Amino acid sequence: MNTDYILKLLEKLCLADGTSGDEGTAAKIAAEELEKYMSVTRDKLGNVIGRQEGEGTHFLLDAHIDRIGLVVTAITDEGFVKVGACGGVDTRTLDAAEVVIYGRKPIYGVVSAIPPHLTKSGENKASDVSDIAIDIGMDKETAEKYITPSDRVITVSKFNKLLGSKVSCAALDDRAGVVSLLLACDMLKEKGIKPNLSVVFSVCEETSGSGAKTSSFAVNADEAIAVDVSFAKQPGVSEEESGMLSKGPMIGFSSTLDFEMSKKLVSVAENKNIPYQKEIMGGRTGTNADSIAVSGYGVKMGLISIPQRNMHTQAEIIDINDVINTAKLISEYVSYRMEEC
Repeated sequence: MNTDYILKLLEKLCLADGTSGDEGTAAKIAAEELEKYMSVTRDKLGNVIGRQEGEGTHFLLDAHIDRIGLVVTAITDEGFVKVGACGGVDTRTLDAAEVVIYGRKPIYGVVSAIPPHLTKSGENKASDVSDIAIDIGMDKETAEKYITPSDRVITVSKFNKLLGSKVSCAALDDRAGVVSLLLACDMLKEKGIKPNLSVVFSVCEETSGSGAKTSSFAVNADEAIAVDVSFAKQPGVSEEESGMLSKGPMIGFSSTLDFEMSKKLVSVAENKNIPYQKEIMGGRTGTNADSIAVSGYGVKMGLISIPQRNMHTQAEIIDINDVINTAKLISEYVSYRMEEC
């Protein structure tokens, strides 16, 4: 994959809908790409599972395909659409946000915002998701022809190229991780290496984590690497709580993760001159790694995170080179482990 192809694929995935529990559109795109490298199925929950038979250690690579969003809960008598959260939505970013409601057909809407002239000092209209009302310009009778409770809602976002190799869009969490795994598969293929490999694009990470729990049990791998995003340094975020954008993938160290595996990932990065950062966590990682590690009889678990600013907003920011270096690290680690075994 060249850089232009990577960017186009990432844009296509990020602009697709696919909130937790309704990942179909994005999952279909990802599955079609994964089929270039291995056989692909979708399980009962909707996980995309790729399988390549090989010898030796059975590796599992996981990245979640779902994105955060909203779900329609009601239509008011005035025709405004009320919603609930589908994942960790940051309501601070939603006043006057443009959205699309996936009803009988896609319906454009705008989150209602009270003019500052009419708000009291310190009042935060969107302090709770239940306060949100979406204006679709319809009365209730008309709205009910197109929209029903349970329909999913996502914010309107553009895929923007920033200076250098940085890009901005919604759903880079974790469509960037999905692209990194596809790129790792491409790199392994170019090397002529055929590991014993399963690749999962898991559902529902932003809500229950059920996709990783069930798929990792079914796959029953020896070792696993989860790829997600993590916090990158920006104003208001301390160095202790973040990595640096453009400085390479963040290798996780946590009681959830296999210590020796984390150290080997560092060793591979250093030997292959792949830029990397350490991410130190005292306990749970807050990613699919927590579930995969305790699946079945247990799985040796590693975590690699792509640094990201503005997480869970419609303007997340990553560096495409961090995605590429994540893929390089995975492909080199798998190659190293195959030689070692």
